[in-house]
Amino acid sequence: MHAIVNASLRWACYSASVDPHAIEEALFRAFISPRRRHRYLSLLESTKGRNRLRKELAHLRDLDMRFARRIPSNEQTAERVERLLRGLGAKDQCLILSETLELDGAHMPLRLALDRVLGTGRGTFLSCVPGRLAYYEGEDPGDRFLLVRNE
Repeated sequence: MHAIVNASLRWACYSASVDPHAIEEALFRAFISPRRRHRYLSLLESTKGRNRLRKELAHLRDLDMRFARRIPSNEQTAERVERLLRGLGAKDQCLILSETLELDGAHMPLRLALDRVLGTGRGTFLSCVPGRLAYYEGEDPGDRFLLVRNE
């Protein structure tokens, strides 16, 4: 069976020594449906592909719903989402993959990232623990998910 993530990334805290591309690959291997996963991984390989991928994030329909937990509307504040993510093991820093160019590829504190992203309706992933824990926000208010993979 293909490993979801490299063991060295499983518990990695975000730092300059962690390869952002490897984190993004782990995100897609863990949380994109198997039938579409290869396409997402191949789009990461080039700037042109990445730009196309970023434009599609707001309307993403390829989450592997086995690992997605919709966040109830009364829990959709930065404070509450941060509490949920930290309760599942989120670290202080996260990596952002976003249709918003100024956020895409940034490492930043989790709370700051949530403050910048939550409620914007801009397609965005926050990778909190590579291949194990992430947040996804799409265009619609109901498109806010905790992505959790415990294996």
